[in-house]
Amino acid sequence: MQLDLNQLCELLKVLDSTGISELSLKSGDFELTVSKGARPIPVAVTPGNDALGNAIASSNLTNPGAVDLVSSSGLALANVPLTSSDAIARNATQTTVTGGRSMVVPPPAEPKWVEVISPMVGTFYRAPGPDEPPFVQVGDRVKIGQTVCIIEAMKLMNEIEAEVAGTVVEILRQNAEPLEYGQPLMRINPD
Repeated sequence: MQLDLNQLCELLKVLDSTGISELSLKSGDFELTVSKGARPIPVAVTPGNDALGNAIASSNLTNPGAVDLVSSSGLALANVPLTSSDAIARNATQTTVTGGRSMVVPPPAEPKWVEVISPMVGTFYRAPGPDEPPFVQVGDRVKIGQTVCIIEAMKLMNEIEAEVAGTVVEILRQNAEPLEYGQPLMRINPD
């Protein structure tokens, strides 16, 4: 089955305007599953020989009015335009591309929320020690420069500080979870 990026966007718009809540397409090594709402939207594509896989692999990644889809290794894979009719994209919580590459798109944050991003590869820790309370919890107020977590990298403990003052609204990682560079750790609603 041949499906280019424009056809995929058109399919998503049509699905959004109907009462259909889930759609699955399978043809040979091509598989596409789309679900409406706050549930994850898995998209499986074998890149390389099909038009959509090639479109994702060679997308223009400079459109500022678009959402970048990034692999777990930090490799940008696609830049999907977001318009008011793209309600499905706004509700997406996860997108997966098979064939050796995968990506996770966290649910969109409120426009004013600030994400604390991992500046390195390592292991995420919420507390300074195993039996100690976490640096911050959801609902806590933080100040600029306040330590919000630790990332262990090569046996070194690196304190990650808040870049804005505000209230922690989401903690996106579990304690002792491995991290990649650029992954969001938590979201802060600035003052």
